[in-house]
Amino acid sequence: MTEPIFKIQNITKKFSDNIVLDNINFEIRKGEIFGIIGASGSGKTTLLNTIIGFLRPDEGDIQFRFEHLLDFQKAMAFRSVFKKQEAVKKIYGFAAQVPSFYSNLTLRENLEYFGSLYNLSTDALQTNIETLLNLMDLKNYEDLLSKNLSGGMERRLDIACALIHDPAVLVLDEPTADLDPVLREHIWTLVKKINKKGTTIILASHHLIELENLCSRIAILKDKKIFDVASPDSLKNKYSKIQEVHIESYPGNYKKILPKLTKKYMKRYEIRGSELVIFTDKPQKVFHEMFPLLEKKKEEVIDMNVGKASLDDIFIEISKKDEVQQDNKQKS
Repeated sequence: MTEPIFKIQNITKKFSDNIVLDNINFEIRKGEIFGIIGASGSGKTTLLNTIIGFLRPDEGDIQFRFEHLLDFQKAMAFRSVFKKQEAVKKIYGFAAQVPSFYSNLTLRENLEYFGSLYNLSTDALQTNIETLLNLMDLKNYEDLLSKNLSGGMERRLDIACALIHDPAVLVLDEPTADLDPVLREHIWTLVKKINKKGTTIILASHHLIELENLCSRIAILKDKKIFDVASPDSLKNKYSKIQEVHIESYPGNYKKILPKLTKKYMKRYEIRGSELVIFTDKPQKVFHEMFPLLEKKKEEVIDMNVGKASLDDIFIEISKKDEVQQDNKQKS
């Protein structure tokens, strides 16, 4: 297990009398892709802005690890991001939800400008620019005015600007928001490439299904607190007894089959294109009922399999459980 690069310690953040983050504690490790998930308005952006020191908490502290203090004792190697702002700014790059580059500058001019903020030498700056233009597949557009970029290219330029000083940590706030599935996949591929170069990545996103194949660990932000922090597989094993039964048959008249299934075995279902997905904690029972039904309805079975529920499904289940508990409290 690698050493922590950020320690988030007892963080509470308020806006007026409204508590947004309530006694938050966790660590982010060097070299990992760390995801923060939560519903809209749960405080993900506030948490990211606090981690980098842009927002000061009402209580608690965030400490970061000095790279040049790696040989020191562990306790001595950490400093508060709020007391060492100049130092912490050098180790992270931040790409917010709204692109922060200048629309009337070309791609290269934007990179040159943001690089100048870090006092990079001319050689270092030009080397970084060439590396990033190629990494982001933007080399052929370097002289294009940034206001003429597509949505996907805007995101790539914004990430490039955040990486211009070769930071140890890249922070991404909803990097694929408003992008179509193809462009989202492109961004996630870039994130993996950046991480393979040794960059620690902290990202907030509501695309939970995509994060479970991307992140080494995920923090669930819920009701102003960190509900849990673990690997995607650990979260699925811990919180979900629900499994997904995937059925594909021809001609696929699933709406004639579903009413015949015993409802107590079926939590819910989805029809995804040519496939029926049944969410259940009794997959064997579903299989036992499904085979004779398919034969009776003259459905030709193409594929049938069972797997764990997705991270998205687990988050929905956790939310439902909390809603039920809150309703019971109100009634009692």
